[in-house]
Amino acid sequence: MAAFVPPGAALASSLAAPDARRLRAAGSRRPAVAAARPGGGARLSPTGAPSPSAPPTMVVAVPTAVNPTPTFHYDDAGYMVVEGVRVRDMQDALGEEASPFYVYSKAQISANYEAYRAALDGVDAIIGYAIKANNNKAVVKHLAGLGAGAVLVSGAELRLAMEAGMDTSRTVFNGNGKTPAELRAAVRSRCLINVDSEFDAAHIADAARAEGLPANVLIRINPDVDPEVHAYVSTGLANSKFGIRNSHLQWFLDYIRDAGDDVLRLAGVHSHLGSTIKKVSIFKDAADIMLGFVNTIREGGAAPHLRYLNIGGGLGIDYERVGEELPSPADLINTIRPQLLAGGLTVIMEPGRSLVGNAGALVSRVIGVKTNGSTRFIVTDGSMSELIRPALYDAYMYIAATEPGGETGVFDVVGPVCESSDFLGKGRSLPLPAEGSGLAVMDAGAYCHVMASNYNMKRLPTEVLVDGDEWRIVRKGQTYEDLMLGYEGLDI
Repeated sequence: MAAFVPPGAALASSLAAPDARRLRAAGSRRPAVAAARPGGGARLSPTGAPSPSAPPTMVVAVPTAVNPTPTFHYDDAGYMVVEGVRVRDMQDALGEEASPFYVYSKAQISANYEAYRAALDGVDAIIGYAIKANNNKAVVKHLAGLGAGAVLVSGAELRLAMEAGMDTSRTVFNGNGKTPAELRAAVRSRCLINVDSEFDAAHIADAARAEGLPANVLIRINPDVDPEVHAYVSTGLANSKFGIRNSHLQWFLDYIRDAGDDVLRLAGVHSHLGSTIKKVSIFKDAADIMLGFVNTIREGGAAPHLRYLNIGGGLGIDYERVGEELPSPADLINTIRPQLLAGGLTVIMEPGRSLVGNAGALVSRVIGVKTNGSTRFIVTDGSMSELIRPALYDAYMYIAATEPGGETGVFDVVGPVCESSDFLGKGRSLPLPAEGSGLAVMDAGAYCHVMASNYNMKRLPTEVLVDGDEWRIVRKGQTYEDLMLGYEGLDI
């Protein structure tokens, strides 16, 4: 891969310290990057060494035993390194105009995909990457090269999957409001298409007739299993806007049968419980329910083409980095492996966050530090416009200094957007940063850049991909001129 080298910039050579996952004992020159919940005290002493009562602390994830993203670590001079590239070097090369920016680790994405591939060994399966998590074309192409299929929620995502080299017969087109044009494109591309409602079934049938091709469909059934997550990312309950009532299944079976095999072919069933799920028992409960539906359908003789069980995605990642034991892809699959093998089905999984979430970070520059009342603020050029998860979901995202700083203190990390909800983190223990130094919001590879906006006329940020000791821009940041393109040719 050709590295991007801006004029006058040099790429960092490999800077990984021996066992870079572990913070050395007292005397380490690495910066203190502990996280504290609001109201909680810092877990590190001002020197960055563990306090006498604290357990051994880590470089990026404290106070856990192993850094969950070893591709993000610190060198012996106290600078954050992504694979073999210093974050500070990328900041300097890109310049202030490209700040903040997103950085992704190719090696971490590969490792995350391999965890799913290994977990599914011996199971006929499709690992369908949920493109909505991160639609960067370089990321999608890399996953396509590893063998991933795709999970789509728009016609534009279908086009991107095709341009990235995805096999569209291994893609699933989801959504509760697919348009007629999107459905015709999905039928032409031989995608698996989810049936989400009565009108959706009719629209899919219309698209199949218009294209003169049968549509291979999955019925999205709500198993009504509580995923125990934020209400905004819960999608499989009885009152969800997605999917069908499980009590209404027979109506859909009859509709598909009556449409005829040349119009609709029932290829499988699908459920998606939500996102950031932390218990494999939840997936097992849903899989048992869905396999019950499969058996009911088969016993009725209504599905000669039934082949797929789509169990969705939603596996959580370690955002808080406090040593919580989260399930791995292997934990998930091993919990339901007997049912999958007994059913003789091809399983479809729809990971997004767990493939790319911990492979990215938003890197911002510090504008300044201020105090109001009893609260100290670090003001950065990163904001809710570039990363809205904390403001939208009150989501906790780990924040780390990217270079050595001063005495450790507790700060709210906020952006320059004119909203009190514009914060990236509250009550965080960090070394006092110098103006112009860097802070990284970790685990920002999923549902971050894709949800960025132009609020306050902020420009969508640059994206960078690191591969070993090389890096390159994989999406240009917007300019003011880009924001004005919508006015071209208009009499304003």
